[in-house]
Amino acid sequence: MAGHGSKYDRKQEAAIAALLTHRNQEEAAEAAGISKRTLHRWLQMPAFQAAFREARRAAMSQANARLQQAGSAAVSTLLKVMVDPNAPAAARVRAADCVLARGNEGLQREDLEVRLAALERAAAQERGGA
Repeated sequence: MAGHGSKYDRKQEAAIAALLTHRNQEEAAEAAGISKRTLHRWLQMPAFQAAFREARRAAMSQANARLQQAGSAAVSTLLKVMVDPNAPAAARVRAADCVLARGNEGLQREDLEVRLAALERAAAQERGGA
């Protein structure tokens, strides 16, 4: 990317933004003001791939943060359906199953995090002691 100047970098940034907001590469290229062929060529470049991957990661991180903010409301909804005697039995069972499954998944994730932390500490001690 070096040697092409900041206009080139701005075009690549525009292409990445367009890739994140358009349905396909053709629409993204048009929105970014570049040819589909240019976009395809850029998508083969490791530096562009890395920048695009980081932009996707940042976008997904924002989406996950929004989902986490709604988590409390989602749990409240599940619990309300689960205990509502007027809700269909299938809905109550599904809500209860969801509550149990997510609770178990959370416990398993916590267990894995504890085990991973212990392994990382052991590896760090071994590296330091070797």
